[in-house]
Amino acid sequence: MKKTSDPARVSRARERASSREYRHNRHSVGSATVHLVWIPKRRKPVLIGDVKLRLSQILTEVANEKGWIIEALQIAPNHVHLLVEHDPKTPINSIVKAFKGRSSRYLRQEFPHLLKLPTLWTHSYFYDTTGKVSTAKIQEYINDPHHS
Repeated sequence: MKKTSDPARVSRARERASSREYRHNRHSVGSATVHLVWIPKRRKPVLIGDVKLRLSQILTEVANEKGWIIEALQIAPNHVHLLVEHDPKTPINSIVKAFKGRSSRYLRQEFPHLLKLPTLWTHSYFYDTTGKVSTAKIQEYINDPHHS
């Protein structure tokens, strides 16, 4: 038995989806956004000056290559806040691994003083999906000047 859809209902659903800027995949429509926070080893304040600028570039490169969208980024001397929209098939730990892995390797190659730390980043990270709180609220929190 073939299902028929009410054209007006389909149109309203599409309108709602487009106004919220959902990602349209082959078999799904939705939004997957995660707030990530991680820190350098021993919480050392090493993310300053040229290191901070280069870290921002690296994170942007990774996001662009993977098709993710960085909605907010705040790099404080001793931690990173990142709000990223990603595809729903990518697990959060893979997102963190991509960002922390490449940034650690490149930054330690380009800035020899970072080699004094046993590793650039700790193994830990914080994540929170943005389903319960609006993305705008999280962007507001990340962009708050208290992080600088």
